[in-house]
This record gives sequence, structure tokens and C-alpha cells, in this order.
Amino acid sequence: MKHITFYLDFISPYAYLAFEHLPEALRGLSYSVSYRPVLLAGLLKHYGQLGPAEIAPKRDWTYRHVLWLAHSKGIVLQMPAVHPFNPLALLRLATACSTSLETGTPNRYVCETIFRHVWQGGADAADAQRLETLAQQLAQQNHVPADEAKVLLKRNTDEAISKGVFGVPAFEVDGKIFWGLDALPMLRDYLAGEAWFAGEDFQKDHAYEPE
Repeated sequence: MKHITFYLDFISPYAYLAFEHLPEALRGLSYSVSYRPVLLAGLLKHYGQLGPAEIAPKRDWTYRHVLWLAHSKGIVLQMPAVHPFNPLALLRLATACSTSLETGTPNRYVCETIFRHVWQGGADAADAQRLETLAQQLAQQNHVPADEAKVLLKRNTDEAISKGVFGVPAFEVDGKIFWGLDALPMLRDYLAGEAWFAGEDFQKDHAYEPE
């Protein structure tokens, strides 16, 4: 059975859609998943990239695109009242709800609760009162002190960068990175043992080398 590490940031609508669609996309396969919150802004800063919401035409397209994708897949999605927003409080809450002080990996229920806090209902995801209500809702899952949660989040982000993760959602299996909602069919074929993945096109290093 293959294990998937799912790198996510709650600010990303594509990460939300991938999270909701994952069980259907991989239906019938045997696998396990750990959910690893990371700070998307930290990944983008490391690679010198802007987020989609920081480029006006791309932001406009992204919002329309994700709403269509949600519609096409039957997933409930409403844009939050403010986007982009600072996701640190949500990410730290998620890591505070990790299964142990060592992992930095909350369970699916925690991630689902936080994702739906952001992407269902159209409210302000960073509103202080709503964040307090969310924290109370997850209080029984919260086992990690706040200072440790911050450390876990930074460690998750640094480890993701060291493994070549450059955006979210990203799925790591066998040291290979599958990036984006649209990579789920490719991930499914890999988990199913499709012969193509043993060939050179997938296995060789395609790193760009400047002239």
C-alpha cells in the first residue's frame, strides 16, 4: 500500500477542491494519506514567485476557474468575503491539532473542518470571532501548545521545500511530487501501477539547464 503526503494551505481553493475530490479520484485503490499544512507564501518566496491572487488578471481567472471546477465536480464552494487573507492562524490551528508533537499532521476531520470554514458560506475566513468559534470546535483535537504549533508549521514548510514542493496542493509518493488538482488522474495511475511510470519519461531528471 502506497502512502501519500498531501501538502496543503487553506488559502488555496485548488487545495480545497483536491481535498474534497481525493476520495472520489482514488476510489478503489489502496493507499494511506497524511495531511501536512505548509505556508504557501513561504514556498512562493523561496522560489521567487507571486501567488495567483497577486496578479490581477490571473486572480480574476482563478476565481472563475475554481467556481466552475466546484460546479463541475459537485463540490460546495463559495469564495470567502476576503481573499487573499492571512492563513497563519488556520495553519497553526491545524498543526496544533496534529496527532503528536512530532508529526505536524492533523487528521482528515481537522482539515475538512478548517477547509470548510474558509470555502463554504462566503464569510471572512480570518474574522476573529469566527476563528475563536473554529478553535472551540476543534478544542478536543488540539494537543500541541501554540509555540510548538508554530515550530511544526515552519518545519513542515522547510521540509516541503527540501523535497521540491513548490506549490499546493502537492502529493508526495515514493519521493515523487504530483502537483495540482489536475494531477490527481496522474496520481491515480501511479498508485494503480501503470507501467508508463517505470519508463524514462517519468524516471529521468527533467531539470532545466540554461544555455
